[in-house]
Amino acid sequence: MKSSLLNGVKTYAPQSRDDLMNYAMKHHKIMIAVNAEKILHATDESRHIINRNLGYPDGVGAVWALRKKGVKNVIKIPGCELWLEIIKQYYKSKTFYLIGGRQVVLEKTVLNLKRDYPGIKILNYRNGYIKSEEEELTLIEDVKTHKPDVVFIAMGSPKQEYLMEILHQKHKATYQGLGGSFDVYSGKVLRAPNWWVKNNLEWAFRLLKEPSRIKRQIHLIRFIILLYFKMY
Repeated sequence: MKSSLLNGVKTYAPQSRDDLMNYAMKHHKIMIAVNAEKILHATDESRHIINRNLGYPDGVGAVWALRKKGVKNVIKIPGCELWLEIIKQYYKSKTFYLIGGRQVVLEKTVLNLKRDYPGIKILNYRNGYIKSEEEELTLIEDVKTHKPDVVFIAMGSPKQEYLMEILHQKHKATYQGLGGSFDVYSGKVLRAPNWWVKNNLEWAFRLLKEPSRIKRQIHLIRFIILLYFKMY
């Protein structure tokens, strides 16, 4: 797959979701969503962790930046859709482990997965509130014991990326960071309707629902200006 540096963040440009999924599964990769915010606010530390792994264009900002770099046919692959695509394609042959979210959200997520994908093999799961080194070590040992093929971690950045790398060192599997995807899938949080998503206006829908996000959206305007002047 082609890739390009966006403010120093190595971002791959798969031609399809299948290309990304198959590559990640075959090579036991850690998949990290890249969006305008991660590009704009990149630090040496965040660059290193993404560049060591498989950063993909989760948001339209990353897609625009890749196109500015001359990458053709790049598509947006929202992480909140990608993990379900992975399950849909592999649930009959692969095993899964879920980490993240509040306990009630996580349990509803597991119930919904078992309803939507009969026979899915979820080897274990735990919430995202790891409060001590002992709890982290217990989690590591549990993942090593169960040996899942795919591990989904929904804890938000950068916590989920740090944990994915720790676990990956102990057990080679395919990992994906999900942010708030369990909240969406469980029904706790409403995702934008299809029209907003298809027209790259999901950010606007979220802003209407959560006006407090305005400070974050202002940064997107700055990103677009920088992108226009080819500073990325």
